[in-house]
Amino acid sequence: MAFLGRTEELKKLKDFYSGKNASMALIYGRRRVGKSELIKESIKNLKNECIYLECKQTSEENNLMALKEVLKGFKEIKVNEFISFEQAIKYLYLESKKRTIVLILDEYSFLSDVISGIDSILQVLYDEYHKESKLKIVLCGSYVNSMKNVLEADKPLYGRINLTMYLKPMNYLDSSLFYDTFSNEDKVKLYSVFGGIPYYNSLIDKKKSVKNNIIDLIASKNSRLENEVLYYMKTEISKMAYANEVFETLARGYTKFTDILSNSHLPNSQTLSEVLNKLVNMEVVKKVVPINDENNKKKAGYYISDNLCLFYYKYIYRNLSKLSIMSDKDFYKIYIEKEFETNYVPKAFEDICKQYLVSMNLSMKIRPPFEKIGKYYYDLPKEKKNGEFDIVTLDSKGYVFYEVKFRNKKIDEKLILKEIEEVNNARLKCHKYGFFSKSGYEKLNIKNVDTYTLDDVYKIQKGKRQ
Repeated sequence: MAFLGRTEELKKLKDFYSGKNASMALIYGRRRVGKSELIKESIKNLKNECIYLECKQTSEENNLMALKEVLKGFKEIKVNEFISFEQAIKYLYLESKKRTIVLILDEYSFLSDVISGIDSILQVLYDEYHKESKLKIVLCGSYVNSMKNVLEADKPLYGRINLTMYLKPMNYLDSSLFYDTFSNEDKVKLYSVFGGIPYYNSLIDKKKSVKNNIIDLIASKNSRLENEVLYYMKTEISKMAYANEVFETLARGYTKFTDILSNSHLPNSQTLSEVLNKLVNMEVVKKVVPINDENNKKKAGYYISDNLCLFYYKYIYRNLSKLSIMSDKDFYKIYIEKEFETNYVPKAFEDICKQYLVSMNLSMKIRPPFEKIGKYYYDLPKEKKNGEFDIVTLDSKGYVFYEVKFRNKKIDEKLILKEIEEVNNARLKCHKYGFFSKSGYEKLNIKNVDTYTLDDVYKIQKGKRQ
């Protein structure tokens, strides 16, 4: 399959390889986010000699043997002389005085687990040889916290990393490159389940319907991604039972800290705080505060941000016993289909619209540019009313309110005026309003209203953006 997206990241890596002096890069990100594929794509057609080692959870000796095997392909390198990893890297520093060599250590965390002081070894060698050598070292890893740890000020490699790349899931637009033959409506549905993880998206079969892709990949017995969510969590979280409780509670729609605590079986608030902090650091859960009350902890909400994780805990995890005794099609029809279409996908479309607005803002296509985007909280004590608007931006002129409709009906002037009235009744002062509609609009004649369609959200994409 052709490599898709990651245009900016590829350019940064190629610029890194072309530098004159010795340097180091750190690339990290969650499992399946496409780090290895990005690196492999970046070294295609590279004129420099490139050494790629996938480190393993084994001994230093075995990793050294694997490195020697890779180095056998380079005639000028005498592999039998190395008795330690330190000696091998020192040799490469000396050898790269003559020519540029790229050394990629994939899953570097495994290496640091078995070679005591490997960070210090790299630091000493870098400090000794970087002015006269042309060795480029790329450290890549999936254990986000341990890789972030390398960058801390009290660690040996602090100040020696020339390029840091935290690879995050693709946005909705780049993700759709994997299923570009589907309709825009179906692209929203696929993104709502498989998100921005390249590996998940690469499994989508363009010859099958959205429904059949979902059933085959995640909503059936022995599906391809059946254990994917739990396996990923177990690699990062020790107390999985608590994490499952939190995820299931969030998937049921409880977002405030006190509500999560009272509707889960966690023993106390401290345990909940620890689990939530871990999940937020992993970026599978996001903490959201209103843009008009950012310091109010009581108003903060927690939401599952990983789409496959949300889908799994909302529909699969709680119904595993039923899935085991029902046909896949019956299970989908009874436990997924209706709620997925009427509630789950429309919420995912809101996230896509936020991404669209941010991309437009970055491209200087929104004027004046907004400085904040997110939820807006309102509280009307006299009317005994409070609530949130999901998408509001703040710019130099004030607030802009956005409403998102993912339904099989055009938006008319009556609905827009009703939404604007509701905003005004909540005393949110807006200088403009925006609407997103899956099905388009009836004829409108209203000022200070921006309208976007589903086609607008996807029209930036014209073929592959490489």
